[in-house]
Amino acid sequence: MINPKKMGTKAGRDVLPEGIRVRRGCDPMLVSRRQFLFVFSSIAFFRGSLIDARAGYSETIVALKRAYANEIQAHLNYLSFVEKAKMESYPGIAHFFICLATSESLHARNFKEVLSGLGVHGWDPPKPEVEVFSTKVNLKNALDFEIEDIDQRYPQIYEESKPEKHETALRNIVYAWESEKQHRDLLQKMRSGTGIFFGLLSKTIEAASARFVVLFVCHTCGSTMVKLPEDSCPICKNPVSMYKEVARFK
Repeated sequence: MINPKKMGTKAGRDVLPEGIRVRRGCDPMLVSRRQFLFVFSSIAFFRGSLIDARAGYSETIVALKRAYANEIQAHLNYLSFVEKAKMESYPGIAHFFICLATSESLHARNFKEVLSGLGVHGWDPPKPEVEVFSTKVNLKNALDFEIEDIDQRYPQIYEESKPEKHETALRNIVYAWESEKQHRDLLQKMRSGTGIFFGLLSKTIEAASARFVVLFVCHTCGSTMVKLPEDSCPICKNPVSMYKEVARFK
């Protein structure tokens, strides 16, 4: 006949999962079963909550995935443009491109964090293809990409996400959208240089950047500035201390 008091023992002591304590006189197997049921139900509740979160924000998740993929594309584009500008001896323009790449990486980070909060983990878009031409053409293509972001992609992403009212998602979409407008404004200052006067303009950019051009990026929202605001970021309203200067190439 089995003696229940000797079940689950070793060397005369009760063997229980680490962290479980039993009052004297309690049945160890009963406590173990209770602990198991508690852990199992907690896991089930947690998984159910994630499923509910995904179900409640399904359109937002789809839109955020597209926004995240778009920012990864932009980030990789600019990193490639940096290398081309360096090869063509335009370190000032390369510095400008690395500033934009930094901003886009912050947008991607923000979107990935929101997706993670919605239960989307370990997802990454397929690695995008990057087309690199001369620095003159890269500047023009960068401006076209930013204008498409402002006029088409982000308005659509925002409208698709808006009905589900996920505040953090909507806030970060607006952050990226407004930052792209700053990118556009900076790129438009160079637009005339994508034509026959590019050589003259690029020399002007290089001479100016060597003397005084400094670029800053807000590490909350990706705002991109050539001069620090007086009090706070114009996009996310966080303290100006969130801006970091973009390091120059040595």
